[in-house]
Amino acid sequence: MTTILLSGAISMIVALIGTWPTIKILRERKLGQQVRTGERAPAHQSKSGTPIMGGIVIIIASLIGYTLGHVLTGDPMTASGLLVLSLMTGLGFVGFLDDFLKLFMRRSLGLRSRAKLLGQLIVGVIFAVLAIHFPNSYSLTPASEHLSFTADFGVSIGTVLFVVWVLIMVSATSNGVNLTDGLDGLATGSSILVLAAYVLIGNWQFRNDCTTGLTQNCYNVRDPLDAAVVAAVVMGACLGFLWWNAPPAKIFMGDTGALALGGTLAGLAIVTRTDLLLLILAGLFAIVTLSVVIQVISYKTLHKRVFKMTPLHHHFELVGWAESTIVVRFWLVAAMFVALGLGIFYIGWFPS
Repeated sequence: MTTILLSGAISMIVALIGTWPTIKILRERKLGQQVRTGERAPAHQSKSGTPIMGGIVIIIASLIGYTLGHVLTGDPMTASGLLVLSLMTGLGFVGFLDDFLKLFMRRSLGLRSRAKLLGQLIVGVIFAVLAIHFPNSYSLTPASEHLSFTADFGVSIGTVLFVVWVLIMVSATSNGVNLTDGLDGLATGSSILVLAAYVLIGNWQFRNDCTTGLTQNCYNVRDPLDAAVVAAVVMGACLGFLWWNAPPAKIFMGDTGALALGGTLAGLAIVTRTDLLLLILAGLFAIVTLSVVIQVISYKTLHKRVFKMTPLHHHFELVGWAESTIVVRFWLVAAMFVALGLGIFYIGWFPS
């Protein structure tokens, strides 16, 4: 528990202090958001020039918090923790390339969609393959070749299908967070809530670990406590960043942060054996993504739009809701999904 609190506090302080000089550097180099003309341009015109690529701060603060927390407490780093942080960093690098092309190369759309997807696939495959290695003394690896909800179930799906499943999860969550990152503080605040859930889940699994106390409802998870530490450091970094990203935002996380956060959520779900539960915990991101899918299918098949604009938060902007109202209400929706997911997780532990 000490490592969780200390690591999270360090990452929060690093992000809180480190975001301001990052804003100054990006402003001096005029590396800011370019608002495209369109239906919602008037409401977003004031955001033009706001620095992006703030996700760099989240990644660096998380890595510093994790490293220093373990050094100061003497707790060993684990394969699960390092793999999830590597997944976060790798996807963050893909997002960084996208932001780099937008800002430094003045290419408005950044990486082409195929190139971005390829980058996500490469990082996801490396993570998936490594996650089924590194067994501990109990032969537990960071991930297992089973599907999971609150724990593993069914038979092994095999290595190939497991890698495919990981790719689906990584792509879905990273793009889900990216789509939600359209209003000040929306994706950051929503991610904090899901990460907080994984702090609780990892800690609970550690206290009911099958390797330390064989009970009816124990958990076969390799490194549950370190998963909680990873969730805590990323949550702490997001809290520090949110100080500057809250409405009106002085910096945006960009694709660098959005892809990194999405990858972190997928990684935590995989190493804590809660793959399908993530769909509930991250329900807001799922709904936002679904709104885009519905809009595309409706327009291509019926030539009609279900929403005024997607992702969903922009629909409510055009309806007339204030940005701060949308952000707070979406945070509340995210909190309700997290509460539902945690409720299901804890109910699943109690004996029937």
